[in-house]
Amino acid sequence: MSSCSSCSSSGHGGDTSMDAAMALQDTLISTTLDKIRHKLFIMSGKGGVGKSSVTVNTAAALASRGFKVGILDVDIHGPSVPNLLGLTSTVEVDERGALLIPAPYNDNLSVISMDSLLQEKDSAVLWRGPKKTAAIRQFISDVKWGELDYLLIDSPPGTGDEHMTVLKTIPDALCVVVTTPQEISLADVRKAVNFLQYAKANILGVVENMSGLICPHCHEEIELFKKGGGKELAERYGITFLGAIPLDPATVVAADRGLPVVFLEADSPAKKGFLDLADAISKAADASLEAIASHHD
Repeated sequence: MSSCSSCSSSGHGGDTSMDAAMALQDTLISTTLDKIRHKLFIMSGKGGVGKSSVTVNTAAALASRGFKVGILDVDIHGPSVPNLLGLTSTVEVDERGALLIPAPYNDNLSVISMDSLLQEKDSAVLWRGPKKTAAIRQFISDVKWGELDYLLIDSPPGTGDEHMTVLKTIPDALCVVVTTPQEISLADVRKAVNFLQYAKANILGVVENMSGLICPHCHEEIELFKKGGGKELAERYGITFLGAIPLDPATVVAADRGLPVVFLEADSPAKKGFLDLADAISKAADASLEAIASHHD
């Protein structure tokens, strides 16, 4: 209220106050991001490709490798990360009451999501662009992420306000594009890749989800939704193909239990796929960081 009164009484003073607040937030964002080695922006041009499942299971796989990992769920209108992890706890604040503490899943994995901030989980979030932008910036500046090896950012489908905000706020984010093998998905992903190229974003690579089905009875592979479209797209654009995740009933069972498939005791095609994907992403991210460092040298 004090900011509003000063704005109305001092002409351009309100603009100065707002500029100062934005500058302070920019500093907090920079300080937070400096403590995070790799920022992975997980996106897709189309809904229904299993992007959030890929985010959660890749994060879990990285955490199982001993890395410190955070998940930032910027899908404001349809947050699903807490459900996929079975998280029911709300976000807490630190001892000074200044910063939010991400909801912990285990010692190596923590989450911030709009879903964790809602008192009523079935409530719709009716926000437009500026408010979503402000929320995403606060999810970085006002959260006590600490030292992380990886921050995975789960986005909504498409190329909208959330995506522009993330790329502007985290210019060194490494983008991972998720697709399924069918042409209807690939057509939208091509638009997403074009968007990232136009925005001069760092594209780490492409992941093909729902890539074939291993029959649980005969163990033969069935190309239920075709296969190989993601790899072909990566080759066409000169982008790294990070890996393929098969359709697997174990993934559905694990998700309904609020448990990443990589944390199931039993081995499965999807579990192996996500562990291999995490290793490929880790290798590609380190190579990207080394390339940036050598370029600046």
